[in-house]
Amino acid sequence: MARERSGRTAQHLVLVARLRHLREGAGLSVPQAAKRLGWHPSTLRRLEQAQTSLDVGQVSDLLAQYGAGAAETDDIMGRLNAANMPGWWHPWRDAMDPWLMDLMSVESATSFVRTWDPALVPLLLRTPAYAMAVDEAMRPELDAAARRRRADLLAMRQRRLREQQARVWAVLPVTALRCRVGGGEVMREQLAALQEAADRPDVMVQLHPECSPPHPLTGVPALSLYRVEIREIADHVVREGGLPGTAEVWDSNPSVQEYQAMLDVSCVMAMRPDRTREVLQDEYDREQG
Repeated sequence: MARERSGRTAQHLVLVARLRHLREGAGLSVPQAAKRLGWHPSTLRRLEQAQTSLDVGQVSDLLAQYGAGAAETDDIMGRLNAANMPGWWHPWRDAMDPWLMDLMSVESATSFVRTWDPALVPLLLRTPAYAMAVDEAMRPELDAAARRRRADLLAMRQRRLREQQARVWAVLPVTALRCRVGGGEVMREQLAALQEAADRPDVMVQLHPECSPPHPLTGVPALSLYRVEIREIADHVVREGGLPGTAEVWDSNPSVQEYQAMLDVSCVMAMRPDRTREVLQDEYDREQG
């Protein structure tokens, strides 16, 4: 039975990765394995890409075909129910763009998020009012209820990241703090929230000064790098900046490593965290004045 559309879970990704490794260990290609089982190759591809729920009968047939041992068979079969359960974000799918639904499995398992935004406060550090004001300007097709729903989802994502003890490291230019989003009250609340976040042990905020030289992220759209400590789940990079509601998502090593290197150099060239705190206070005072 196909999963109701809500995105994959981390448990699901882990199991399909194990099944794929068993197939490869048995020396079988997707077409070869599918032929032995009497399946269409697309059925196996969809299963290995976590696009469908893990059917008990199908998984049992795969394990037998791949020659899995008794212990591994029992372990995988015992995890099927949990892997087929919807993620916590399932009730929020109406507030998600399609790319985000598939990313939530990674975000729910991440231990470290590094993020950059060239023009605005990075998404995971936005207040609800700031997030709604950004949507009002950039997503005019959304009504007030939809903007509120998306802001509530963002607040839930932020809370979940704290609960799973994930760290967030954000870098942005000082000019992003001066983009007038939602008026004075919204900006003051956002700047105060950034100051509070910068003082938390699980958050790092760095700024590039106005007159800084170009760095590897100069001109690069908003992006986030998700680090996952689970062996079966690859690190992911998400780059926004195209059409509203769209993003490019990569999980291949070359792309992830290249963006990680760009973030590394950009952070070295940015202000130290203690200087960032001083600038955040200056910007808040400027907004107050």
